[in-house]
Amino acid sequence: MTPSAPAARTALLDSEAERDPDFAALRDALGALRDREEVAERLLAASARHSFDPDEELDWDAPLAEGKWFWPPELLSLYDTPLWYQMSERQRMELSRHEAAALASLGIWFEMILMQLLVRHIYDKPMTSAHVRYALTEIADECRHSMMFARAVKKAGTPEYRPNALHHNLSRVFKAISTTPGSFTATLLGEEVLDWMQRLTFPDERVQPLIRGVTRIHVVEEARHVRYAREELRRQMLTAPRWEREATRLTSGNFARIFAVAFVNPRVYTNVGLDRAEAVAQVRASAHRRGVMQEGARRLTTFLDEIGVLNGPGRRMWRRSGLLA
Repeated sequence: MTPSAPAARTALLDSEAERDPDFAALRDALGALRDREEVAERLLAASARHSFDPDEELDWDAPLAEGKWFWPPELLSLYDTPLWYQMSERQRMELSRHEAAALASLGIWFEMILMQLLVRHIYDKPMTSAHVRYALTEIADECRHSMMFARAVKKAGTPEYRPNALHHNLSRVFKAISTTPGSFTATLLGEEVLDWMQRLTFPDERVQPLIRGVTRIHVVEEARHVRYAREELRRQMLTAPRWEREATRLTSGNFARIFAVAFVNPRVYTNVGLDRAEAVAQVRASAHRRGVMQEGARRLTTFLDEIGVLNGPGRRMWRRSGLLA
Protein backbone atom coordinates (compact mmCIF):
# COMPACT_ATOMS: atom_id res chain seq x y z
CA MET A 1 0.00 0.00 0.00
CA THR A 2 1.34 3.46 -0.91
CA PRO A 3 1.64 5.68 2.17
CA SER A 4 -0.42 8.86 2.24
CA ALA A 5 1.37 12.18 1.71
CA PRO A 6 1.06 13.25 5.39
CA ALA A 7 2.34 9.87 6.56
CA ALA A 8 5.24 9.99 4.12
CA ARG A 9 6.11 13.49 5.27
CA THR A 10 6.02 12.44 8.91
CA ALA A 11 8.29 9.47 8.20
CA LEU A 12 10.74 11.72 6.37
CA LEU A 13 10.82 14.21 9.23
CA ASP A 14 11.30 11.45 11.81
CA SER A 15 14.21 10.05 9.79
CA GLU A 16 15.83 13.48 9.53
CA ALA A 17 15.36 14.09 13.26
CA GLU A 18 17.33 10.91 14.04
CA ARG A 19 20.32 12.23 12.06
CA ASP A 20 20.16 15.84 13.21
CA PRO A 21 19.44 16.55 16.92
CA ASP A 22 18.75 20.23 16.16
CA PHE A 23 16.08 19.16 13.71
CA ALA A 24 14.19 17.12 16.29
CA ALA A 25 13.09 20.24 18.18
CA LEU A 26 12.18 21.97 14.94
CA ARG A 27 10.19 18.96 13.78
CA ASP A 28 7.98 19.27 16.84
CA ALA A 29 6.98 22.78 15.72
CA LEU A 30 5.71 21.67 12.31
CA GLY A 31 2.10 21.71 13.44
CA ALA A 32 2.43 25.42 14.27
CA LEU A 33 3.13 26.31 10.63
CA ARG A 34 0.33 28.24 9.02
CA ASP A 35 -0.93 27.29 5.60
CA ARG A 36 1.17 29.18 3.03
CA GLU A 37 -1.84 30.22 0.96
CA GLU A 38 -3.81 31.34 4.01
CA VAL A 39 -0.95 33.59 5.14
CA ALA A 40 -0.60 35.06 1.65
CA GLU A 41 -4.32 35.77 1.36
CA ARG A 42 -4.29 37.64 4.67
CA LEU A 43 -1.24 39.67 3.60
CA LEU A 44 -2.86 40.50 0.27
CA ALA A 45 -5.93 41.77 2.13
CA ALA A 46 -3.72 43.87 4.41
CA SER A 47 -1.91 45.26 1.36
CA ALA A 48 -5.21 46.31 -0.16
CA ARG A 49 -6.13 48.18 3.03
CA HIS A 50 -2.78 49.76 3.92
CA SER A 51 -0.63 50.60 0.91
CA PHE A 52 0.65 54.07 0.11
CA ASP A 53 1.87 56.05 -2.87
CA PRO A 54 4.75 58.14 -1.43
CA ASP A 55 4.60 60.58 -4.35
CA GLU A 56 1.04 61.48 -3.35
CA GLU A 57 1.17 60.79 0.39
CA LEU A 58 4.15 63.04 1.24
CA ASP A 59 4.64 66.76 0.66
CA TRP A 60 7.89 66.75 -1.28
CA ASP A 61 7.65 70.45 -2.14
CA ALA A 62 7.53 71.67 1.46
CA PRO A 63 10.84 73.18 2.65
CA LEU A 64 12.84 71.27 5.22
CA ALA A 65 12.11 72.45 8.77
CA GLU A 66 14.74 74.57 10.51
CA GLY A 67 16.27 73.12 13.65
CA LYS A 68 14.94 69.58 13.11
CA TRP A 69 16.99 66.38 13.16
CA PHE A 70 16.99 63.96 10.26
CA TRP A 71 17.36 61.00 12.62
CA PRO A 72 16.89 60.73 16.39
CA PRO A 73 20.22 61.73 17.97
CA GLU A 74 20.29 58.68 20.28
CA LEU A 75 20.33 56.44 17.17
CA LEU A 76 23.28 58.21 15.52
CA SER A 77 26.46 56.19 15.41
CA LEU A 78 28.61 58.71 17.33
CA TYR A 79 26.08 59.47 20.07
CA ASP A 80 27.66 59.41 23.55
CA THR A 81 31.23 59.08 22.23
CA PRO A 82 34.06 61.55 23.02
CA LEU A 83 33.70 62.96 19.49
CA TRP A 84 30.00 63.61 20.08
CA TYR A 85 30.78 65.89 23.00
CA GLN A 86 33.36 67.78 20.94
CA MET A 87 30.87 68.48 18.12
CA SER A 88 28.67 71.56 17.99
CA GLU A 89 24.89 71.11 17.89
CA ARG A 90 24.97 72.23 14.26
CA GLN A 91 27.55 69.59 13.38
CA ARG A 92 25.53 66.92 15.18
CA MET A 93 22.47 67.83 13.12
CA GLU A 94 24.59 67.74 9.98
CA LEU A 95 25.71 64.25 10.99
CA SER A 96 22.05 63.25 11.32
CA ARG A 97 21.37 64.54 7.79
CA HIS A 98 24.16 62.47 6.29
CA GLU A 99 23.51 59.34 8.38
CA ALA A 100 19.82 59.40 7.43
CA ALA A 101 20.84 59.64 3.76
CA ALA A 102 23.34 56.80 4.22
CA LEU A 103 20.65 54.61 5.80
CA ALA A 104 18.23 55.42 2.97
CA SER A 105 20.96 54.50 0.46
CA LEU A 106 21.58 51.27 2.38
CA GLY A 107 17.83 50.58 2.27
CA ILE A 108 17.81 50.92 -1.52
CA TRP A 109 20.74 48.49 -1.80
CA PHE A 110 19.01 45.95 0.47
CA GLU A 111 15.72 46.27 -1.38
CA MET A 112 17.33 45.73 -4.76
CA ILE A 113 18.86 42.53 -3.39
CA LEU A 114 15.54 41.50 -1.83
CA MET A 115 13.59 42.04 -5.04
CA GLN A 116 15.95 39.79 -6.97
CA LEU A 117 15.80 37.11 -4.27
CA LEU A 118 12.00 37.21 -4.27
CA VAL A 119 11.86 36.79 -8.04
CA ARG A 120 14.18 33.77 -7.72
CA HIS A 121 11.98 32.35 -4.95
CA ILE A 122 8.76 32.44 -6.99
CA TYR A 123 10.29 31.52 -10.37
CA ASP A 124 9.22 27.86 -10.07
CA LYS A 125 6.13 28.40 -7.91
CA PRO A 126 2.53 28.20 -9.23
CA MET A 127 2.00 31.60 -10.82
CA THR A 128 -1.68 31.82 -9.90
CA SER A 129 -1.10 31.06 -6.21
CA ALA A 130 -1.70 33.66 -3.50
CA HIS A 131 1.89 33.06 -2.34
CA VAL A 132 3.25 34.27 -5.68
CA ARG A 133 0.72 37.10 -5.94
CA TYR A 134 1.80 38.39 -2.54
CA ALA A 135 5.50 38.16 -3.48
CA LEU A 136 4.78 40.28 -6.55
CA THR A 137 2.84 42.72 -4.36
CA GLU A 138 5.83 42.97 -2.04
CA ILE A 139 8.16 43.58 -4.98
CA ALA A 140 5.89 46.46 -6.03
CA ASP A 141 6.06 47.82 -2.45
CA GLU A 142 9.86 47.63 -2.51
CA CYS A 143 10.01 49.46 -5.84
CA ARG A 144 8.04 52.32 -4.29
CA HIS A 145 10.20 52.26 -1.15
CA SER A 146 13.41 52.47 -3.16
CA MET A 147 12.08 55.43 -5.16
CA MET A 148 10.90 57.05 -1.92
CA PHE A 149 14.31 56.63 -0.27
CA ALA A 150 16.08 57.98 -3.35
CA ARG A 151 13.82 61.02 -3.39
CA ALA A 152 14.47 61.60 0.33
CA VAL A 153 18.24 61.49 -0.23
CA LYS A 154 17.91 64.04 -3.03
CA LYS A 155 15.70 66.26 -0.87
CA ALA A 156 18.28 66.13 1.96
CA GLY A 157 20.90 67.48 -0.46
CA THR A 158 23.54 64.88 0.39
CA PRO A 159 25.51 62.47 -1.80
CA GLU A 160 24.13 58.97 -2.26
CA TYR A 161 26.04 56.51 -0.10
CA ARG A 162 26.71 53.32 -2.01
CA PRO A 163 28.27 50.26 -0.32
CA ASN A 164 31.95 49.70 -0.93
CA ALA A 165 33.02 47.66 -3.95
CA LEU A 166 33.76 44.53 -1.88
CA HIS A 167 30.32 44.40 -0.28
CA HIS A 168 28.64 45.32 -3.56
CA ASN A 169 30.26 42.41 -5.38
CA LEU A 170 29.94 39.92 -2.51
CA SER A 171 26.21 40.60 -2.63
CA ARG A 172 26.24 39.91 -6.36
CA VAL A 173 27.66 36.44 -5.58
CA PHE A 174 25.21 35.93 -2.70
CA LYS A 175 22.23 36.69 -4.96
CA ALA A 176 23.43 34.04 -7.40
CA ILE A 177 24.12 31.18 -4.97
CA SER A 178 21.88 31.80 -1.95
CA THR A 179 19.60 29.02 -0.76
CA THR A 180 15.94 29.85 -0.16
CA PRO A 181 16.27 29.88 3.65
CA GLY A 182 19.49 31.88 3.30
CA SER A 183 17.65 34.44 1.18
CA PHE A 184 14.88 34.90 3.74
CA THR A 185 17.36 35.15 6.63
CA ALA A 186 19.24 37.91 4.80
CA THR A 187 15.93 39.59 4.01
CA LEU A 188 14.98 39.73 7.68
CA LEU A 189 18.40 41.01 8.68
CA GLY A 190 18.09 43.81 6.14
CA GLU A 191 14.58 44.70 7.29
CA GLU A 192 14.28 44.26 11.04
CA VAL A 193 17.09 46.40 12.48
CA LEU A 194 16.20 49.36 10.28
CA ASP A 195 12.51 48.79 11.04
CA TRP A 196 13.22 49.00 14.79
CA MET A 197 14.97 52.33 14.30
CA GLN A 198 12.19 53.66 12.11
CA ARG A 199 9.56 52.75 14.70
CA LEU A 200 11.39 55.11 17.05
CA THR A 201 11.75 57.77 14.36
CA PHE A 202 8.30 58.34 12.89
CA PRO A 203 6.61 59.44 16.18
CA ASP A 204 9.62 61.62 17.20
CA GLU A 205 8.63 65.28 16.85
CA ARG A 206 12.28 66.37 16.93
CA VAL A 207 12.70 64.82 13.47
CA GLN A 208 11.98 66.41 10.06
CA PRO A 209 8.31 65.90 9.09
CA LEU A 210 9.32 64.46 5.70
CA ILE A 211 11.59 61.84 7.31
CA ARG A 212 8.85 60.94 9.77
CA GLY A 213 6.47 60.43 6.85
CA VAL A 214 8.96 58.27 4.97
CA THR A 215 9.58 56.06 8.02
CA ARG A 216 5.84 55.78 8.81
CA ILE A 217 5.08 54.44 5.33
CA HIS A 218 8.00 52.05 5.46
CA VAL A 219 7.10 50.70 8.91
CA VAL A 220 3.46 50.03 7.97
CA GLU A 221 4.31 48.20 4.75
CA GLU A 222 7.40 46.40 6.06
CA ALA A 223 5.32 44.74 8.79
CA ARG A 224 3.73 42.60 6.06
CA HIS A 225 7.09 41.85 4.47
CA VAL A 226 8.53 40.68 7.77
CA ARG A 227 5.52 38.42 8.39
CA TYR A 228 5.88 36.84 4.92
CA ALA A 229 9.63 36.27 5.35
CA ARG A 230 9.29 34.85 8.87
CA GLU A 231 6.56 32.40 7.90
CA GLU A 232 8.53 31.19 4.89
CA LEU A 233 11.84 30.94 6.76
CA ARG A 234 10.19 28.94 9.55
CA ARG A 235 8.81 26.58 6.90
CA GLN A 236 12.17 26.32 5.12
CA MET A 237 14.08 25.49 8.31
CA LEU A 238 11.69 22.57 8.82
CA THR A 239 11.50 21.26 5.27
CA ALA A 240 14.76 22.19 3.48
CA PRO A 241 17.52 19.57 3.11
CA ARG A 242 20.03 19.45 5.93
CA TRP A 243 22.82 20.91 3.79
CA GLU A 244 20.67 23.97 3.07
CA ARG A 245 19.98 24.51 6.74
CA GLU A 246 23.70 24.26 7.56
CA ALA A 247 24.59 26.60 4.70
CA THR A 248 21.98 29.07 5.96
CA ARG A 249 23.56 29.10 9.42
CA LEU A 250 26.98 29.90 7.97
CA THR A 251 25.92 32.44 5.34
CA SER A 252 23.69 34.29 7.80
CA GLY A 253 26.66 34.72 10.14
CA ASN A 254 28.76 36.14 7.31
CA PHE A 255 25.92 38.39 6.19
CA ALA A 256 25.52 39.68 9.76
CA ARG A 257 29.19 40.71 9.80
CA ILE A 258 28.83 42.54 6.47
CA PHE A 259 25.62 44.21 7.63
CA ALA A 260 27.19 45.46 10.86
CA VAL A 261 30.08 47.07 8.95
CA ALA A 262 27.93 48.48 6.13
CA PHE A 263 25.25 49.94 8.40
CA VAL A 264 26.88 53.37 8.46
CA ASN A 265 29.00 54.46 5.53
CA PRO A 266 32.28 55.97 6.88
CA ARG A 267 32.22 58.64 4.16
CA VAL A 268 29.56 60.27 6.34
CA TYR A 269 32.23 61.30 8.85
CA THR A 270 34.46 62.90 6.21
CA ASN A 271 31.52 64.81 4.78
CA VAL A 272 30.69 66.42 8.13
CA GLY A 273 34.31 67.44 8.73
CA LEU A 274 35.42 64.66 11.08
CA ASP A 275 38.50 62.47 10.99
CA ARG A 276 37.18 59.26 9.42
CA ALA A 277 39.59 56.85 11.12
CA GLU A 278 39.00 58.37 14.56
CA ALA A 279 35.22 58.37 14.12
CA VAL A 280 35.17 54.73 13.00
CA ALA A 281 37.36 53.73 15.95
CA GLN A 282 35.11 55.51 18.43
CA VAL A 283 31.97 53.93 16.97
CA ARG A 284 33.53 50.48 17.27
CA ALA A 285 34.46 51.16 20.90
CA SER A 286 31.09 52.67 21.82
CA ALA A 287 29.06 50.69 24.36
CA HIS A 288 26.03 52.83 23.51
CA ARG A 289 26.25 52.00 19.82
CA ARG A 290 26.73 48.31 20.56
CA GLY A 291 23.63 48.39 22.74
CA VAL A 292 21.59 50.14 20.05
CA MET A 293 22.52 47.59 17.40
CA GLN A 294 21.88 44.62 19.69
CA GLU A 295 18.54 46.00 20.79
CA GLY A 296 17.62 46.64 17.16
CA ALA A 297 18.47 43.04 16.29
CA ARG A 298 17.05 41.44 19.45
CA ARG A 299 13.62 40.54 18.06
CA LEU A 300 15.26 39.02 14.98
CA THR A 301 17.97 37.07 16.82
CA THR A 302 15.37 35.69 19.25
CA PHE A 303 13.34 34.43 16.30
CA LEU A 304 16.38 33.00 14.47
CA ASP A 305 17.47 31.22 17.66
CA GLU A 306 13.98 29.77 18.07
CA ILE A 307 13.97 28.23 14.57
CA GLY A 308 17.55 26.93 14.69
CA VAL A 309 19.42 29.41 12.49
CA LEU A 310 21.83 30.54 15.23
CA ASN A 311 23.37 27.11 15.82
CA GLY A 312 26.96 26.04 15.22
CA PRO A 313 29.81 28.20 13.87
CA GLY A 314 27.35 30.73 12.47
CA ARG A 315 26.42 31.78 16.01
CA ARG A 316 30.03 32.80 16.69
CA MET A 317 29.95 34.98 13.56
CA TRP A 318 26.77 36.64 14.80
CA ARG A 319 28.52 37.41 18.10
CA ARG A 320 31.55 38.85 16.30
CA SER A 321 29.22 41.04 14.24
CA GLY A 322 28.10 42.73 17.46
CA LEU A 323 24.43 42.09 16.73
CA LEU A 324 24.08 39.18 19.15
CA ALA A 325 24.71 39.90 22.82
